[in-house]
Amino acid sequence: MVAPVLEVTHVFCCPNRVRGALSWNSGPGGLLAFGTSCSVVLYDPQERVVTTNLNGHTARVNCVQWICKQDGSLRVFKTAGEKIKIFMEIQLFSAPSTELLSGGSDNQVIHWEIKNNQLLKAVHLQGHEGPVNAVHALYQKRASGVAFRTLMVSAASDSTVRVWSKNGSEVPILACGDDDCKIHLFVQQNDQFQKVLFLCGHEDWIRGVEWATFGRDLFLASCSQDCLIRIWRLYVKSTSLETQDDDNIKLKENTFTIENEGIKIAFAVTLETVLAGHENWVNAVHWQPSFYRDGLLQQPMRLLSASMDKTMILWAPDEESGVWLEQVRVGEIGGNTLGFYDCQFNEDGSMIIAHAFHGALHLWKQNTANPREWTPEIVISGHFDGVQDLMWDPEGEFIITVGTDQTTRLFAPWKRKDQSQVTWHEIARPQIHGYDLKCLAMISRFQFVSGADEKVLRVFSAPQNFVENFCAITGQSLNLVLCNQDGDLPEGATVPALGLSNKAVFQGDLVSQPSDEEELLTSNGFEYQPVAFQPSILTEPPTEGHLLQNTLWPEVQKLYGHGYEIFCVACSNSKTLLASACKAAKKEHAAIILWNTTSWKQVQNLVFHSLTVTQMAFSPNDRFLLAVSRDRTWSLWKRQDTVSPELDPIFSLFAFTNKITAVHSRIIWSCDWSPDSVYFFTGSRDKKVVVWGECDSSDDSVEHNIGPCSSVLDVGGAVTAVSVCPVLNCAQRYVVAVGLECGKICLYTWKKTDQVPEINDWTHCVETSQSQSHTLAVKKLCWKNCNGKTEQNGTEGAEWLHFASCGEDHTVKIHRVNRRAL
Repeated sequence: MVAPVLEVTHVFCCPNRVRGALSWNSGPGGLLAFGTSCSVVLYDPQERVVTTNLNGHTARVNCVQWICKQDGSLRVFKTAGEKIKIFMEIQLFSAPSTELLSGGSDNQVIHWEIKNNQLLKAVHLQGHEGPVNAVHALYQKRASGVAFRTLMVSAASDSTVRVWSKNGSEVPILACGDDDCKIHLFVQQNDQFQKVLFLCGHEDWIRGVEWATFGRDLFLASCSQDCLIRIWRLYVKSTSLETQDDDNIKLKENTFTIENEGIKIAFAVTLETVLAGHENWVNAVHWQPSFYRDGLLQQPMRLLSASMDKTMILWAPDEESGVWLEQVRVGEIGGNTLGFYDCQFNEDGSMIIAHAFHGALHLWKQNTANPREWTPEIVISGHFDGVQDLMWDPEGEFIITVGTDQTTRLFAPWKRKDQSQVTWHEIARPQIHGYDLKCLAMISRFQFVSGADEKVLRVFSAPQNFVENFCAITGQSLNLVLCNQDGDLPEGATVPALGLSNKAVFQGDLVSQPSDEEELLTSNGFEYQPVAFQPSILTEPPTEGHLLQNTLWPEVQKLYGHGYEIFCVACSNSKTLLASACKAAKKEHAAIILWNTTSWKQVQNLVFHSLTVTQMAFSPNDRFLLAVSRDRTWSLWKRQDTVSPELDPIFSLFAFTNKITAVHSRIIWSCDWSPDSVYFFTGSRDKKVVVWGECDSSDDSVEHNIGPCSSVLDVGGAVTAVSVCPVLNCAQRYVVAVGLECGKICLYTWKKTDQVPEINDWTHCVETSQSQSHTLAVKKLCWKNCNGKTEQNGTEGAEWLHFASCGEDHTVKIHRVNRRAL
């Protein structure tokens, strides 16, 4: 089999912040499916890797559900929600499911067929007139008892429930939890669902319902915003009991009758129990799936619930009394989180997972020696909103990203001594902010600056505890890393209550205890105490709780000077100069500010553009600074030689375009330099990529007319990101990655032909497939420094090139490209 030219090696993402966006395949080794922005992601919790992305929706994915085969004679649906939402689970075979259902805000339901963890077929079901909020399906036996048909149900904000059939004799029961606080039961008769009963008891909107079969009875669990869980029992009503007239106290029964093949059958529903343990909305309830053991189908009577009170509870009846009791309670502690949206069991109930308000997944595993003990496990994580910028560190060994979810995240490889496989994970969250983050730049290996929707730039440095954990997780020498650090590093950082600045925590701060008077003030609520930083040495990636509390980086500097929200920032390759720009509608606000990274003083203001500067880039030799703007022009600034090395460098305008000389007719979103500092590349919303040059740094003329030196490349879509590989391909051509507004990434090679006009200078190499692409605009592309040692062994470094991408679809991806195939 021929190796692919372009592969996605690592993906970082998390579920959408909606109820129902998570489903765990109940077969052995089943995949976890969840919606991320407009994609459905299939994740393997055992291998800790994303196996594929299912891209087909054009708006947010609200709900996903594996379609599971049943065993037994009862076929049951269940639904729940406000303005009707549905959530369902049923009896399973032990084989993994191969079909998946998803619904989105694009009013579509998509039926996916999976084979070998890859997409085989996708069918779009259209008919809803509002966002689809919940889906479920089952395989229904036909009258012959041999063939199956797939029956699917979807519910949407258009206040309708739609039933879809793919291609029967059992009678499905449909339970709908509504915003009238009632559970409505429907039974399918003559291919139509008819309402037969409603169940009262909850005092607020129903958030979830789920059926399970125990013996000959059906059990329905329901949860609500009234903080309670109710368990109902549905059974066939015996006619012999109706003739008995006794005075025994009996539970109130709700009855209904259905007719099947001329036979009337009476059913009764009673309230089995009410579970009170949560202190806020209960968003989800799920029965443990059935599974085969020793050839027999087992259905454990265990129920899992997730709540906005930040806890998940495992319920089960007491073996002696039969009273339902809380068996295990797990959850989040501290942080700025708001609770759980959803929960799931794995195939045998040994692992449970929760999906939190801020997108984070929390995975717990049962201790085999002590079944009452559950421990947190490593699971995928990522941004829960658009990712705006990313950078590799100078050594090419980790990446830092920022997003409009107001976080800065650091991803690095986890190298285990006993395993050859390397997986990437989030190992730190250096900044958790109060403003949407828009841009960042690496100043040194363990120092970066970030810009947000505020007028201030913030500089962060890694603390001692991070450096120690980074070396332990990535397998690097701590002494070698620390020898390049200046001075004593703080242990960590905390954020004061109601503050935005990460405060450094030093060794002496860890042992200090509050006085009696301070404790009294705190206990009376007169003073807010910051969340305490607790240093710990890690040998594996941290869990979500640790990321929230113990991985912040201290803020070492604030840079004031801009009048509006920071939009872009860039650092020189010598790491001595920082350039920044903010949103602007006037020329004076569109100025670029240069900062000295040693003194953090302003060096110079570069005034030229009339609208927001969208991106800047220093040439690899640091002789030029390039800026592109919303005003559809670019400006090139040349560094002047200073008489004394102590003086800051001064930049002067070297070349520019205007309305007459401009090639681009729309916003120029992105720019980058060739590795030899001779050419620069620009990409625009007008679908064009243009190469400009040649740039001669030895020319001392005041102004130059630098024009296009390539043919105009039309990539077929609005260009939002351009990045040039620091290494040429085997034919000594420049390798250029182009990111589009539609989410696709295309790779081209270019070489000047010295023909006038230029022809055949661009070569299209490869582009991402539908599953590899982002589903929304690509915000940044960044090639890895080829000197980096990560994932390189033998000749791999010469054969494979790596680049990272991020997008508005909440995802960060690391790609590798076969250099010999370009």
